[in-house]
Amino acid sequence: MSRPAAEVAALKPPVDDTVIRILFALSIAHLLNDTIQAVLPAIYPVLKISFRLSFAQVGLITFTYQLTASILQPLVGAFADRRPQPYSLVVGMSLTLIGLIMLSQAGSFQAILAAAVIIGTGSAIFHPEASRLARLASGGRHGFAQSLFQVGGNLGTSIGPLLAAAIVVPHGQAHILWFSVLAVGGIVLLARVGGWYSRSLAEGRGRRSGKEASHFSLTRAQVIRALAVLIILTFSKHIYLTSLTSYYTFYVITKFGASVQQAQLYLFIFLFAVAAGTIIGGPIGDRFGRKYVIWISILGTAPFALLLPHVGLAGTIALTVVIGVVLASAFSAIVVYAQELLPGKVGMVAGLFFGLAFGVAGIGSAFLGKLADQTSILHVFDVCSYFPLIGLITAFLPNLERARR
Repeated sequence: MSRPAAEVAALKPPVDDTVIRILFALSIAHLLNDTIQAVLPAIYPVLKISFRLSFAQVGLITFTYQLTASILQPLVGAFADRRPQPYSLVVGMSLTLIGLIMLSQAGSFQAILAAAVIIGTGSAIFHPEASRLARLASGGRHGFAQSLFQVGGNLGTSIGPLLAAAIVVPHGQAHILWFSVLAVGGIVLLARVGGWYSRSLAEGRGRRSGKEASHFSLTRAQVIRALAVLIILTFSKHIYLTSLTSYYTFYVITKFGASVQQAQLYLFIFLFAVAAGTIIGGPIGDRFGRKYVIWISILGTAPFALLLPHVGLAGTIALTVVIGVVLASAFSAIVVYAQELLPGKVGMVAGLFFGLAFGVAGIGSAFLGKLADQTSILHVFDVCSYFPLIGLITAFLPNLERARR
């Protein structure tokens, strides 16, 4: 049975040009933010040579950045649910700018880690509140809004290595400073978004969106079990994803003799496929149900992942494109599914799952780096190819569309 019209109207801001512009502005800001943040892993080969780092130290850089973001994001999201901060996004982007400048001038491994902490803090402030704002501006199309917001980040993550290959790899670490132009642009854009958010709060719309009532006939135990399944699926997805985002360049260099710039191009192709998959998942989830998107996305990656370590260069590129598209469609569906399980805690849920994604990626990167030092980067890809099989546990998720009825 559908919700009463009055309740629906209370939960949905009207779909108008202003709201759509806000969604696009958030997506562009996410693109700028994640383009900057993608510079760090993109220049790992340069840092590894310049500072004579081991794979374990490379993994520790990712671990430091990701763990900072992982711990802070749920806290930021929970605070924003109680006390929305319209201009906190500007603060987050400003911290990212500071971390970027520190990274460009870092003269030691310890200085790189310090820059990673600042960049991670900026990310922790940006993501949960931006995701919360995307839901406010969604007009009820929550999957579409999350996908549009996240695709900006994915595009930024894919563009970052390409720009790093063109600017940083040939000219050196100091040229990271050119990316500060993107950060300043993001600050200006988010200041305008903050103005819209402030006006929405004044109208009472922003606070009302954080007080949604549950409309599912699920017990507390069912909700807890569903959240546990979503956390495990996020773990599976991001362990495998981090093996590609952090070590794909080393894999193609080691196995196929690719140059650093060629490897960055192959990474861009994969990350662009991830962006394409992200924009697909949300609208499909809105129309057909998020459980089906999660099921097909994670488990559907398994046959391609298992085949990847056994093909040549052309096959590797083709398979990573398919893997990127299929695997990426899950995350927006997971976030919105969890937000529907815990209504009224939109920011906290977004922070939890974005933070979990960052944390898993950080811990996974450090672990996989250590494993690569002890064995080989090729062995790492053999081991990680089995993680998408964990998608089988999607069977334990309740069907929210059926529970709603």
